[in-house]
Amino acid sequence: MSRILKLINTQLRRDLTACRGIARLPQRTICCTTRKRAKESDASSVLGKRLKDTADTVIIGGGCVGVSLAYHLAKGGVKDVVLLEKSELTAGSTWHAAGLTTYYHPGINLKKVHYDSIKLYESLEAETGQAVGFHQPGSVRIASTPARVDEMRYQMTRTHWHVTPQYLIGPEKVHELFPLLNIDKVLAGLYTPGDGHIDPYSLTMALAAGARMYGAQIYNPAPVTGLTPTADGKWDVQTAHGTIRANRIVNATGFWAREVGKMIGFDHPTIPVHHQYVVTATVPEVKALKKELAVIRDLEGSYYLRQERDGLLFGPYEKMEKMKLQDSWVRDGVPPGFGKELFESDLDRIMEHVEMAMEMVPVLKKADIINIVSGPITYTPDLLPMVGPHQGVRNYWTAIGFGYGVIHAGGIGKFLSDWIRNGEPPYDLIECDPNRYGNWTNVPFLCAKARESYGFNNVVGYPKEERFAGRPTRRTSGVYELLKDKGSMGFHAGWEQPHWFYKPGDDVGYKPSFRRTNWFGPVGRECKLVMEKVGVIDLSPFGKFIVKGKDSQKLLDRLFANTMPKVGLTNISHMLTPAGRVFAEVTITQLAPGEFLLITGSGSEGHDLRWIEAEAADGGYDVDISNVTEDIGVLGVAGPNSRKVLQKLTEEDLSDAGFKFLHCKSIQLAGVPIRAIRISYTGELGWEMYIPQKNMAAVYQAIMAAGKDEGIDNFGTYAMNSLRLEKGFRGWGAEMNCDTNPLEAGLDYFIKLNKPADFIGKAALQEIKAKGLRRKLSYITLDTDDIDPEGNETVWHNGKVVGNTTSGAYSYSTQQSLAFAYLPLELCSVGQKVEVELLGRKYPAMVIQEPLVLTEPTRTRLQKKAKGKV
Repeated sequence: MSRILKLINTQLRRDLTACRGIARLPQRTICCTTRKRAKESDASSVLGKRLKDTADTVIIGGGCVGVSLAYHLAKGGVKDVVLLEKSELTAGSTWHAAGLTTYYHPGINLKKVHYDSIKLYESLEAETGQAVGFHQPGSVRIASTPARVDEMRYQMTRTHWHVTPQYLIGPEKVHELFPLLNIDKVLAGLYTPGDGHIDPYSLTMALAAGARMYGAQIYNPAPVTGLTPTADGKWDVQTAHGTIRANRIVNATGFWAREVGKMIGFDHPTIPVHHQYVVTATVPEVKALKKELAVIRDLEGSYYLRQERDGLLFGPYEKMEKMKLQDSWVRDGVPPGFGKELFESDLDRIMEHVEMAMEMVPVLKKADIINIVSGPITYTPDLLPMVGPHQGVRNYWTAIGFGYGVIHAGGIGKFLSDWIRNGEPPYDLIECDPNRYGNWTNVPFLCAKARESYGFNNVVGYPKEERFAGRPTRRTSGVYELLKDKGSMGFHAGWEQPHWFYKPGDDVGYKPSFRRTNWFGPVGRECKLVMEKVGVIDLSPFGKFIVKGKDSQKLLDRLFANTMPKVGLTNISHMLTPAGRVFAEVTITQLAPGEFLLITGSGSEGHDLRWIEAEAADGGYDVDISNVTEDIGVLGVAGPNSRKVLQKLTEEDLSDAGFKFLHCKSIQLAGVPIRAIRISYTGELGWEMYIPQKNMAAVYQAIMAAGKDEGIDNFGTYAMNSLRLEKGFRGWGAEMNCDTNPLEAGLDYFIKLNKPADFIGKAALQEIKAKGLRRKLSYITLDTDDIDPEGNETVWHNGKVVGNTTSGAYSYSTQQSLAFAYLPLELCSVGQKVEVELLGRKYPAMVIQEPLVLTEPTRTRLQKKAKGKV
């Protein structure tokens, strides 16, 4: 038996006979020598002076994320930055972290966070004089199955248009970077130069030194005992040493986040997870190396492994059925005094991964264990942190839920600092918006999703991924029970919404792939249904707000770049940031004088509501804003037969003259009072019907019965996406977001620069227009085979990266792949040829005139015009 297995068995016997409680470790034994100096420099931070009475920003929590924010705010020129730490800096999750750093992230803009972190860490020692123990040997993600190789090709095309270097390498190069590896099963590797690891304690102390150098005040021990909002949007932060009046507060308290949140009435969906890693003694083969080993991540083995001095450190992510949550802390709170403690190790949970690591790195079989670290790290349901201002209260910000706090700390500190100082986020990061969760996010859901997210840490990341733990939540529409067994459901902001529907003979179920898979044919069938007959779709996840009151029009004119619709009319409007970027796209209907219905996408509900509420409060507008998202269900009915079907159920005149495009009416449909808007994201003749949830099933069943002779059927969001792309419709979060301005996105029609109101972003947009654009959203078709674009792929021209796609799909109407892409102006002309990279291959593409398929209102108008000429 190998030494490591003998040691593990001994440890297991000890663990099984001991109480598995909390172990007090006076000092982490794997620390770098730089920690001694760091600790000495921290001695002066013990509270020895009176707290300030006022502050611009009070940061609660002295882990690496909170201290990074203090550093960036102070360096950016913000005066009166105060950080309060309940015990000592790094207490919590920071001090025991493995300290991995990587440029890689499967998402898009989180790559920027990682990039900013690493670039800061490279220069921090020179700036502050504080050693940080930063090692950059690079890292390799190992692919040992064909699906993993596809995943790496998929990620390569999502990285080429970013600044970070990343390479797909063969087994020989992998072995060169990690010569102790058994490469028998290695098919490829994803190599990222500049990756590595840093000492978390020393990093935090260097950030603290920098924060103080630029004027920030750090107090500890200074636990916060209460938080009281004031009428003018400020906060009284109570501590045992006094009260600070702050313009804003930032919760950066790690696994104490829920307790701080509860002080002001929030149950933040965060939970501590037990994460273990193992450190070996000196390994002769490691000591003999002339350069440091690259960090490896064995994705099939679900562990990371790096060099630690002359030994090795490896940490696994157990499967969801084996991993452990510290759910008692959610129920009872964190034990008083917990800070630099660890849990008892539980090696039986990770034995499977240990054995796989020994097979991949054979020298581990003879290695001796000197340390096993089992500590709490914080998870959210989807593993992403909660970063930004919180909806529901003024000037309360969060920087919590970091499962990978060390690599996020530098970049998130900069991101939040820029946002606080400039009044808008520096780039889009809505996937980390704290307002993506709501009161539907209960503890059972949190536990189920955190368990799933941890266990799925290294699963293959397919496009259109679905995860099923904790579903459904209480957010189900009035037709969910009727539809749940008829198709494949997707998860949207807590809601279940059909992606596509089954028919006899279909290959059913969730079968993800990097290529066309089992939904491809059925989605084509649904597109044909909407184009030729009539289809019904559940759109209940839309965010829905009512804004009314004396100043409602004035507020909306300030918020939106379009003019406000008259009573009974609807339009598409955009909220812009002060810098003229697209913060949101909203459908606005004036229901009655001074009363407006605002509709936004499901993923933008809390994001948009917070922005609206903040402007209303800061501007002193006399308005009432209510979120009616869960009260109202939405059915979309679209297709050439939609009018005929709906007319059977109402006495309202639905003719083109009687119910015009972008008009809204309160009508009776099947005897139920509803609100109908003539609009459809499919671009076909259609209506969106806003129905009380309790009546939704009855209305749906009546519509389906009435449409039997017209061939009515269900369709899902995949078909709607294909149809909207054919019509050239943009989508927020893809073609437009906080990274784009509306002019380059082709939204000129909706932007009224000449309207009298001084809407947010107007001056910036006028300046952008005067300077001229450098890029433009283009409409392209692709010559592909069994794969279609989805967005965020790299666009090439003459061997150089020139842009990126924003969204894409297969056009069933024209039998070709279709995408939007941002291209430089010189490549935007119709007929311009480019290439789009998909799974490592560059496919020919061409800029075409949009749209590929005319919308129904346009077709009708042209037909009337043609008849008039005759």
